[in-house]
This record gives sequence, structure tokens and C-alpha cells, in this order.
Amino acid sequence: MKILLPVDGSEHALAAVRYALRLKQDGLKASFVLATVQESTYLYEFLLTPHSDVLERVSGAAGSRALEGAEALLSTAGESYEREIGSGDTAETLIEIAQRHACDAIIMGARGWGALRSALLGSVSQAVLHASTVPVTIVKYVEADAVI
Repeated sequence: MKILLPVDGSEHALAAVRYALRLKQDGLKASFVLATVQESTYLYEFLLTPHSDVLERVSGAAGSRALEGAEALLSTAGESYEREIGSGDTAETLIEIAQRHACDAIIMGARGWGALRSALLGSVSQAVLHASTVPVTIVKYVEADAVI
């Protein structure tokens, strides 16, 4: 089974990676694809930095930073993984990545961008859940000091 793990650098996303690792430790035979999506370049940014190679490097660096925590978790667990940094609409791009890598499932955090942005723009996890043709597990982040 190949599992897509979308991450954005947030604790919500890392909770999903930890959950996927627990499933594997419990015997699930799986491999992982880490993915992050950077928003498309806007005209204003292009006017400030008209060289596409500069914009690509900046976007790639931001994507690499978003993947760092998840990569550390997987490396510490001794897991190999594929990685991809996409750009564009987050949910659509994640679905495309899942299809391109022939993923059998997606495990992702419940939210990572903040309540206001989710309320205004819609939840990425909800959009992926509705558009995906493979099973999607949404992992709710619970702070360590939260009362259960």
C-alpha cells in the first residue's frame, strides 16, 4: 500500500505522519509519499521578481521547509519515502500527486492553516476528502496537554 502524506509544516500535519508511522509499526505494509503544495505565484510577486528561476528557488525552499519535520519523523523511524513539492490549488494538486504516484490512500491532518483561513477559503482536508478516489483518513490534532 502506498500512502500520500500531505504536509504543510504544521503540528496538525505532523500528527498525521505520526499516525501513519503507528499504523506501519502495528504491521501495515506501506510506503509513503510526502507532499507539500506551494501556492501559485501571483502577478504582484512576478512583477517584483520577474525571473522565474528565482521564484522557483524561493517556492522550492519554502516547500523543503514545509517537509522538514515530516522527513525527520520518517528518517528517525527508518522509513524511506518519496517526496514531491507541488504548486497550485492545494487540494487539486494533492489529488494529482496521489494519482501520479498511484497512492492507495491519503492520511492528512485535520487542519493546518488556521480557523479563519479555513472558514474563508474552505478546508483543504475537506476538499481532498470529497475529490479523492482513494480512501482519506483525516487525523485530528490533539495538544499533548489537552484533557481527554
